[in-house]
Amino acid sequence: MESLTLNKKTLALIDAAARTQPDADMAGRLVSMVDLTSWEDDDTPEKIAQLCQDALTPLGPVAAICVYPRFVAQAKAALAGTGVRIATVVDFPKGEGTPETVLRETEAVLKDGAEEVEVVFPYGRFLANGSPPASKNVRAVREVGGYDVRVKVILETGAFPDYELLTRASEVAIESGADFLKTSTGKTATGASLEAAAIMLTVIAESGLPVGFKASGGVREVPHAAGYLALAESILGEGWATADTFRIGASSLLPKLLAV
Repeated sequence: MESLTLNKKTLALIDAAARTQPDADMAGRLVSMVDLTSWEDDDTPEKIAQLCQDALTPLGPVAAICVYPRFVAQAKAALAGTGVRIATVVDFPKGEGTPETVLRETEAVLKDGAEEVEVVFPYGRFLANGSPPASKNVRAVREVGGYDVRVKVILETGAFPDYELLTRASEVAIESGADFLKTSTGKTATGASLEAAAIMLTVIAESGLPVGFKASGGVREVPHAAGYLALAESILGEGWATADTFRIGASSLLPKLLAV
């Protein structure tokens, strides 16, 4: 990304976050903030059943399990009463649907028991200044789900050519009713980055609203996850991050956190 330059203070925070050395306590905190995810084309009921078992760790449950819409009902039944939230995606992975198609997809996953809906921000339309406005897709999920459903907006940060546009997209998502801003689908060449995270977290801080942050897309190692946690709390305050405000989307990361 180019254009708007990150200021010296933010660059220092990013540098410090990148050098975070996680200890057992931090790893334990992160376990409770994991969105355990499987979004592969070859996912099977057997694979999802194992994922549901893995979500209940010796240190306690992860925050949520994220699966394709066709597995929502299965995951909901398997994890009933555990405290693990059921998350899924709509308009995934390219964010090219209309508000009407997004609305219908959202209605279907809520009927199956989804508690968190991750909608891809229509970044292509936004960058092209196209119609209908990008905000309408987010509003469609918000309006269907009401405030009992957590709406997580995937910005796909790697698609943005500069920080100014990413800043504005983050603002639009929050203005449209996002409960969380998320970095990436994990389906593009460029996933999460601390620089993009710093932009998103700063917008969240400046909004004054209870909006959470999720890092996803290439977060596979414990130091990477710890860096995002450290960055979030350096911008939003120590202790800000809980399972209600901060998530790491991952699959292979969980056993590494447990090992630490």
